[in-house]
This record gives sequence, structure tokens and C-alpha cells, in this order.
Amino acid sequence: MNPIQEQPADTVARLRATFRTGRTKPVEWRTTQLRRLREMLTERGADLVESLRADLGKSPAEVQRTEIGFTVREIDHTLDHLAQWLRPEPAPVPEHLGGATAWTQYDPLGVVLVIAPWNYPAQLLLTPMIGALAAGNAVVVKPSELAPATSAVLARLLPEYLDADAVAVVEGGIPETTALLAERFDHIFYTGNGTVGRIVMAAAVQHLTPVTLELGGKSPVFVDRDADLDTVAARLAAGKFLNAGQTCVAPDYVLTDPETARALEPALARAVEALYGADPQASAEYGRIVNERHFDRLSALLDSGRVVTGGRGDRATKYLAPTVLADVDPKSPVMQEEIFGPILPIVTVADLDEAIGFINDRDKPLALYAFTESTTTRERLAAETSSGGLGLGLPLAHLTVSDLPFGGVGESGMGNYHGRYSIETFSHRKAVLAAG
Repeated sequence: MNPIQEQPADTVARLRATFRTGRTKPVEWRTTQLRRLREMLTERGADLVESLRADLGKSPAEVQRTEIGFTVREIDHTLDHLAQWLRPEPAPVPEHLGGATAWTQYDPLGVVLVIAPWNYPAQLLLTPMIGALAAGNAVVVKPSELAPATSAVLARLLPEYLDADAVAVVEGGIPETTALLAERFDHIFYTGNGTVGRIVMAAAVQHLTPVTLELGGKSPVFVDRDADLDTVAARLAAGKFLNAGQTCVAPDYVLTDPETARALEPALARAVEALYGADPQASAEYGRIVNERHFDRLSALLDSGRVVTGGRGDRATKYLAPTVLADVDPKSPVMQEEIFGPILPIVTVADLDEAIGFINDRDKPLALYAFTESTTTRERLAAETSSGGLGLGLPLAHLTVSDLPFGGVGESGMGNYHGRYSIETFSHRKAVLAAG
């Protein structure tokens, strides 16, 4: 039977029947699935390179670094530590229970749904799936219809490499996703925007299904007066304009004092040229906007400030230049929503106190970044702000550390994953007591 031709209800019922046999619970089954997934990525990586070029204009090097290589490292880390993570953990027992013993153990939840976004359509589908499989679950994955070439490749390859009775791919758009959400799952993992996140959560309530919501938000960057601006500019440009800015943890805007802002402007222009040349449109390393709707949305934001560099676009090829905007008013359109594209506004503040107030007056971001040599400033940002993650001196890097939890807080999401945290997300930690 081809799972793609099934109705969502039939797919879920089939996978639940598999789970109830106990087939997915042995550690050997789990590690076999992870190794097979790794083989798929190494043997058929060229298929993903081509599909991601078609969907997002990604270069082969970027695909290897951010989609295939990232996922392979997560698999390897999980295989290296899974037995240790799954080991029952003893718990002390009070004296009144005599010779009883107690421990906790991780039980798989059952059938898990993973809904992936379009911006990293392979990594952000497969990495949650690694945790779900490692925890011993059956998994339904829903690739993004906005990355159709990659969705088709994953729908073709995953059943070839993984246990098709325990892993299913459901392609399609809103109708298919809506039908899936009407089913009872044991956990739903969604990566995307807050609007759809609310829809997912509302659907999950009907079955009291726990959810992990990996959302986004406007991730700020504070640049202190003492920072080396050439280093700041190089790291900001690399983090912001990766995947043409279509990254959930990309630096969204810069907060700094007026004098530092003026000095940072030419440094950022030089950094963009160092990355992509004088004409980024001709660079093989610079991606494209996913579709015309997002191109139009982003183009409408270009008048929100003075253009330092970039500002050009070509709707026919969905090219939007790496753009830096200065003299940006906090009330301007570019500051009202997550940009999710290659536009970096610079907003001036008087000092650290004003920057902290600016950040705290807005929704809690998925990430907060800071460039400063001051230990006191770092400590204040860590203590006085709330964000999913805090990156000091280097944007994006925290999500590449498998031993750190990745997730949001407030409007930027709930729950987390990567490494051991994925096992915790996709398992129930059961308390066990045995009388003496």
C-alpha cells in the first residue's frame, strides 16, 4: 500500500496499529531507523541538493551545511548517546516505604505528527523526526507544500529507507493538513508562524494532544560601543543573509547607539560584498525568495528606512538583494512583523537600558544576539530579558549545539528539541515504584 494514496485517518490508524504491536519500542528498531535515515542522506543527498535549488535557490554548499550535514550530525549525536539517555534513572525512596525502589523511565508516546516549514524543508522535517523515532514512536510527517520539489523527494525516499508501517509521509496543502489535524495524535510538532501555530494548538485541544510549537519572531541584535565592528558586520551578514534571510533565528534588526550605527553602516556594506561580490544576484551562494507573495511582502518593506546597501529586486526570478536599512523608525512597517527575508534594519537607542526596554516592550523573541566585550552587559542581557536562546558574539550558532535545547518562549513558541531534549519531548517520563 502506498501511504501517499491513503486518507489521513487510514494512515494514522495503520501507524497506530503498528505501534500497538510494540514494534517501534526496541532500541534496535530505533537505531536501525536512524542509520537508514543517515544512509538516505548520504546516498541520495544529490536529490535534495537539486530539490532545494529548485525550491529556494540554495547552493550545494549551503544544502550540505544547513540541511544534510546538520541532520547527519544530529543523527550521529543521537546514536552515540541514545542508550545512555534511555537508561532508567533511580529515585530516592523515603524511609516509610521500607525497602521499596523507585525510578523513572522514558516511554514512547505513540503516533507523532511532524509538520515542517518551507524555509529549511529537509532539516526541519527530519530533525524532529530523529527525536520521534529515537524515542520509539511511529511518525507521520507533513512536508511543506511551499517547497514542492523537496516535498516530492522526501515523499519518495523516506518510504524506501524507513519502516513504511511506522513512518508515513502525507503531502499536500491546507486541506491535507486540516484533515491530519482532525485526527488524534499523541504529540504534534509544528514549525512555522504563530498564526498557523494557533490553529494547530486549537486542533490539538480537541484531543488534549500535547504540542511543540517552534515559531519565530523578531530576533534583535544589540551592538555595544566596544564591539569590533568589522567582526560584527561579517557575522551579522553571514547570519542574516543565509538562505536569503529566510531563517527563523536570523537577526531581525539591530539596536545600537547613533554613533556606532553610523560606523556599522559601511562595515555591513563591505561584509555583504565580501560574501556575495559586487552583484549578489550573480552569486551562486545567494538564494531566492520562496515565492512571489513573499517577494511582494518584503519589497513593500524597503521604504522603511534609508538604504545603506541593496534595495533592489527582480520579481521574475524572486531575487531580493541583501539589504541594510538605516534611520529606521520603530513604528515603520519593517518593525511591525518578523521580516523573514534579506532586510536588516538598524534602530538607534541611547544605551543598554533603552535597548533592554525596547526588547522587553515587544514579544519574546526566538533568539537574542549581542556583540559586546562587557561582562556586565552580557550578564544584564541574560538576566533582564527573555528569549528562546541567547547568542553572544555569534548569531545562529546556538542551534547547532545538540546538547543545547532549541525552542522559543511566549510568542516564539513552546517546548524544545535537539539531542536529549528531543527524547524528552517525544516521550513520557514514567514514575515507577516497586515495593520491597
